[in-house]
Amino acid sequence: MSKPTKVRSIFISDTHLGFRGCQADALLHFLHSVEAEYLFLVGDIVDFWSLKKVRYWPQKHTNVLRSILGKAKHNTKVIYIPGNHDEVMRQYIGLHFGNIEVHRDYIHETFDGKRLLVLHGDELDLIVKNNRFLSKLGSRAYDLLLGLNHWVNKYRRYFNFSYWSLAKYLKHKVKNAVDYISSYEKALARVAKERNVEGVVCGHIHHAEIREIDGVLYCNDGDWVESCTSIVEHKDGRLELLHWASRFERSTL
Repeated sequence: MSKPTKVRSIFISDTHLGFRGCQADALLHFLHSVEAEYLFLVGDIVDFWSLKKVRYWPQKHTNVLRSILGKAKHNTKVIYIPGNHDEVMRQYIGLHFGNIEVHRDYIHETFDGKRLLVLHGDELDLIVKNNRFLSKLGSRAYDLLLGLNHWVNKYRRYFNFSYWSLAKYLKHKVKNAVDYISSYEKALARVAKERNVEGVVCGHIHHAEIREIDGVLYCNDGDWVESCTSIVEHKDGRLELLHWASRFERSTL
């Protein structure tokens, strides 16, 4: 493997360790390929909802946690912001474990002076906030969709086609999903304005994007179930959305 790329900050979320749909091999390849001063774990790192239903924890999921702990040991500051699928970890908010800190949210200042509010984002999701039953029902339907996504891509690999996310495709085609994403993004932008910051970094909806909304820099780092995406801050403060699925595929050829 070539030398790791050095950046200032890494933002990842929605890895869903403990869930069969987690693309841990691609995530491990990413973690080994990029080094940073700051690593932000923006929620839903371990999927405790899934673990309650099915006890699934392969060695590669342990290896992901070891890689994160290894970065912390070698002077990467790790900021962990639990989400709704790992909300049990919110009882540790405010605690520091060596170079790992647990926060409800966090304001990060980029090298070029932008102040970014970092939070998972489930606080702005009215379904999660107000109706836990509907939220879990939707989670089960999503699990089924990801299972279908797995078989579609197994078929595509057999014929040497690149990775393609069925779930992402459907989210772009179904009007209710598009409206939900748009409402969520605008709500996050409003919160950033209320907190008097220039931008926001979140996860939760598995829809990676960097764009400006009403004068606020909206950044969603995506997920490691459907799209294998991350946001990195370069040494000069520039933010970039990385799509890692294709890079990982090329590394296995």
